[in-house]
Amino acid sequence: MTKKWWMESVGYQIYPKSFFDTNYDGIGDINGIIQKLEYLSSLGVNLIWICPFYDSPMDDHGYDVRNFFDIAKEFGTMDDVKRLIEKAHGLGIKIILDYVLNHTSDEHPWFIESRKSKDNPYRDYYIWHEGKLQEGKKIEPTNWGSFFGGSCWKHDELTDSYYMKIFSDKMPDLNWQNEKVRNEMINVGQKWLDLGIDGFRLDAVSHLDRSEFVDIINAPDRYPLDWHRFSNLPKVHDYLKELNKKLFSKSDCLTIGEVGGEASIESGLKYAAFEANELSMVFNFDHNWCNNIYEVLSTKKLKTNLLCLKKALNKWQIAFKDKGWVPLNWLNHDQPRLMSQYGNHQYPLASGKMLATVLHMMRGTPFIYQGEEIGMTNFLFDDVSQFKDISSVNAYHRYLLDDSDPVKALKKAAIRSRDNPRTPMQWSASYYAGFSVVNPWMPINYNYKKINVEKNIKHKNSLWYHYQKLIELRRFSEYHDVITYGNYEMIDDNDEYLFNYLRYNHNQKLLVLNSFASQRIEYDLSSFKIMKKVIGNYKKQSIKNGKIKLKPFESIVFELKEEL
Repeated sequence: MTKKWWMESVGYQIYPKSFFDTNYDGIGDINGIIQKLEYLSSLGVNLIWICPFYDSPMDDHGYDVRNFFDIAKEFGTMDDVKRLIEKAHGLGIKIILDYVLNHTSDEHPWFIESRKSKDNPYRDYYIWHEGKLQEGKKIEPTNWGSFFGGSCWKHDELTDSYYMKIFSDKMPDLNWQNEKVRNEMINVGQKWLDLGIDGFRLDAVSHLDRSEFVDIINAPDRYPLDWHRFSNLPKVHDYLKELNKKLFSKSDCLTIGEVGGEASIESGLKYAAFEANELSMVFNFDHNWCNNIYEVLSTKKLKTNLLCLKKALNKWQIAFKDKGWVPLNWLNHDQPRLMSQYGNHQYPLASGKMLATVLHMMRGTPFIYQGEEIGMTNFLFDDVSQFKDISSVNAYHRYLLDDSDPVKALKKAAIRSRDNPRTPMQWSASYYAGFSVVNPWMPINYNYKKINVEKNIKHKNSLWYHYQKLIELRRFSEYHDVITYGNYEMIDDNDEYLFNYLRYNHNQKLLVLNSFASQRIEYDLSSFKIMKKVIGNYKKQSIKNGKIKLKPFESIVFELKEEL
């Protein structure tokens, strides 16, 4: 294994629209990121992933790019970006940006040209189809559904044709079979690398290929969503190998793919094994839904399925042990908040620290999503007008069709809404949570006076300092090598309350204990030779006769004496 700089990094994801507002328009901006770089550096972060700030109509908050070489006016200017890169690098912080490959905005010049006529030179930049006749009427080419609901095809009256859009109607899919498209996107990436960024998170990268355009048979819905029609298909790997050869391999850049669509371990290795010649790493989402989130409205209580969670995280650790590297993340801008997903409202501090320990002591490159380090939670939506995410709005209306009760429809849409992680960052207890001095683009979470950066930093026992300590252990302590590169071995695999594992190399061994229980649990330590405590979320431990009584949501890391 060749060691790379990104293996020894700790990442932090920034959703710029909700990070920090400096020009008083209620929207976060690039200068806001610049102003908070010292904060990130003090936390220990040395890598930031910034979500799109390119010129965009903002139908999907920047993922619908209108111009890859310009900056959305609400975020700033290209000069601001240059200053951001310069200051971040001066603090030892690398920057990766979203590389949006699957689609553009329908306002992108390529698409404007593409829809003008069937023989336009840009027509083949996108996926167009004439549709099919049914009972004498033209309908969609297939019955495939979109990730945002409804059909994945949109009729365009100008040429009486359909274009494919697996996300929003305003986000037409690029045709990656067209070599000109591939060359255009390579040019986009090269321009940003030349500007000085350090790599990319490749958005929706698993969707660059399409299966044969035939209907889904015996579909339960009018437009069923079947990932297999446009996820993790063979040609994606051909395209990524080309990108790697012509772009990525020419610099020491980091590339992380977003591989949704039920990506398997086998598929993940094709993308990101050391010998794959495609990507550095891939994000997966196997661990994001290991609870009863679909039934919680009837059970009234969200409960973690720990066996599911352990299996999901463990399989990627094992598969990539000698063959590749993994990013470690609980969530991103598309998933509910960690504390609302797996935390405990009765023990927020203990459970928050425990969840941080679970992830940050594993092998891989950790990523913190903004606000995770202070324990931010989901927003309590009380009206559909508070949704800013188009997929959440669409979900609400789908649920309303299933059940005419608007309260239930709102709760169902809210619990998984992508707006949950996008509420403004809670910097202080001051008005608008210190995010802005004017009403923000979306509501501030009601608990901002209780949960904010300022309060966390004032209290040395806070969640923030626990994250800082975990990062310090990984990056700068005597345990750097074993935490970063050491072997990982899960123990107590079938325990429904404990998530325990070992980290070890040739001269160090760590035991990582994590309780997901709200009651005390006794655990036998007699088979381990404890040397000392490395980190824990309680000051004192109850150890007697070789047994430890783990408190609710306790986590503790012990250094073990190596056997001779």
